[in-house]
Amino acid sequence: MATTAKIAKDLKLDKARRAKTPKLGVRHRNRCWRCGRPRAYLRKFGMCRLCFRQLALNGEIPGVMKASW
Repeated sequence: MATTAKIAKDLKLDKARRAKTPKLGVRHRNRCWRCGRPRAYLRKFGMCRLCFRQLALNGEIPGVMKASW
C-alpha cells in the first residue's frame, strides 16, 4: 500500500517530466466538406474550388451564377 508521501513524490516527478517536454500544438487545416480536399479552399462556402464550380454550374448554390459580359 502506497503512502501519501510516495504519492506526493510521484506527482512531483510527473510534473517535472511534463515541464521538460515541449508542448506541440495541432494545426487546423480547412478541408472541403464534400471531398475533403485541403487545398484551394473557399472559406466563404466551406468547400474547394472544384466542388464549388460543380455546384455553381448546376445551380445548387443560391446567388451564384456564371459571369457573362
